[in-house]
Amino acid sequence: MQNTWEGKNSMNEIIFKILLIIGILFNLFGCIGLVRLPDVYNRLQSATKCVTLGTCSILLSLLFHFGFTEIGIKAIVAIPLLFFGATVAAHALVKGSYLFGVKLGDQSVIDEYKDEAEKSSEDKKKMNKK
Repeated sequence: MQNTWEGKNSMNEIIFKILLIIGILFNLFGCIGLVRLPDVYNRLQSATKCVTLGTCSILLSLLFHFGFTEIGIKAIVAIPLLFFGATVAAHALVKGSYLFGVKLGDQSVIDEYKDEAEKSSEDKKKMNKK
């Protein structure tokens, strides 16, 4: 496939390389976070934020590299799907993990979801009694 930019040091090529490097670094840091962080909640946060931003940066770099060709348009469509799909899936996984009883890490300082989870479980008990 032929590139839409001309020359070796054009602005599109520079932006393409910068976004590609940023995307690779975000993905690398997200993967390191999956291994290094203490509990499932921190790991999901790392995976969702770092890898989503990394992959969106890589897709955006494809747009600058190939322009508004078939590949570029697919990248434009994939960015919001990935961004919203990954964040919603991570939220569902965190909420399910919490309601299932997965404990926070020892180094966690505050549990902001505890009150809401208790209220939700009380509402479910009331609904089951009726």
